Amino acid sequence: MDTLDLARLQFALTAGAHFLFVALTLGLATIVAVIQTRATFGGNPVHLRMTRFWGQLYLINYAMGIVTGLVMEFQLGLSWSGLTNYAGDVFGSALAIETLAAFFVESTFLGLWIFGWNRLNRWAHLAVIWVVTLTAYASAFFIMTANGFLQNPVGHVLEGDRLRLTDFGAMVANPAAQLAFWHVLVGGLITGAFFVAGVSAYHLCRRTPEQDVFRKSLRIGIGLALPAVFMNAVFGGISFQTLQPAKTAAWTNDAGRLAEAQAEMVARFGPGDYLPPVGWVQAGGITMLTLFAVMLAVAGLSFLLMLFRPVVRGFRLWHWLLVLMIPVPFVTMLSGWIFREMGRQPWAVYGLLRTSEAMSPVTPGQMRFSLIAFCATFAVLIAVNTWLLARQARRGPGAVALGDRPADAPVPVPSF
Repeated sequence: MDTLDLARLQFALTAGAHFLFVALTLGLATIVAVIQTRATFGGNPVHLRMTRFWGQLYLINYAMGIVTGLVMEFQLGLSWSGLTNYAGDVFGSALAIETLAAFFVESTFLGLWIFGWNRLNRWAHLAVIWVVTLTAYASAFFIMTANGFLQNPVGHVLEGDRLRLTDFGAMVANPAAQLAFWHVLVGGLITGAFFVAGVSAYHLCRRTPEQDVFRKSLRIGIGLALPAVFMNAVFGGISFQTLQPAKTAAWTNDAGRLAEAQAEMVARFGPGDYLPPVGWVQAGGITMLTLFAVMLAVAGLSFLLMLFRPVVRGFRLWHWLLVLMIPVPFVTMLSGWIFREMGRQPWAVYGLLRTSEAMSPVTPGQMRFSLIAFCATFAVLIAVNTWLLARQARRGPGAVALGDRPADAPVPVPSF
């Protein structure tokens, strides 16, 4: 592999890994906020225990996601200085707002939520988690605004050899950003819903304590999963209408369309290969659509089954099916990301800057070292996050420290 391929592989692996944390964070934040709303209005202690249990899992994933996000930021300066020099003044504005939302507003209010249990008024505490959730949405929105500019560059002028932002509103209203944001957001809800349903099914199958917690959680997970899958189909279907001609040609693998797209690009930019990798685009799209069909079938079947109380309590085969479904939304979202990003090639900024021109002047040896270091770091972070989530999920609500009253803590017994 040459230096460009190594740089692209590094960014694909690290961005994809970070995306896994983002998807679960968006889904769990929403679910926790909804459950806490029910607990606050209804005063049901079961809902309160549900809030604490799912909230602690959310915090684990959020913390690890922040670490992966920080590590990934180094890549832009390390490997893609050509992109930041050329277009950083444009899409960098959206990234700057995302940073303010994620690292200042969201993290500050999340700290208030963590340490505000039993200290803040219950209504103030509820408002705090909704601020956390809405700022998570805002963070995702501005990330997709930056990505949408790379897919469909608008709102800029070329001054010398750099782009300058002239219309921030046009970049925000970019259809390539707007539709992608809703597609990603609802995908995050699907990820969180199947995670909650799968963990709940595990505990119902094993007859662990706090069965009320997990029966209610299972219903919430399935009740969210089915409409979210339908909503995602709508946004995904509309998004197909905004694809670049070359990406559409690669997806359909139509020889006539491929030749037409290539000829159009050659006429505009001169000789070169302007077609995206057909195999990658098709593999990503087919995997995404196939797994979507699986999620729709399981969500629809589960919605029917959860209407029967004996089934919810003891249908072990269904419970294990839901457990096995936990990773499916993650793979689906990664497949969709591959379809979206590989279909943009060979452009870093579509129609303006090629990926080969966006690279930093690094040697193959430096790139290999960077790739190994980044991949090793992310592999460790993913392994640690998976282990922490699995351990905490397996322990159940009884082992949750979030929201414990000091008086509820066991009194230490001295040993002699």
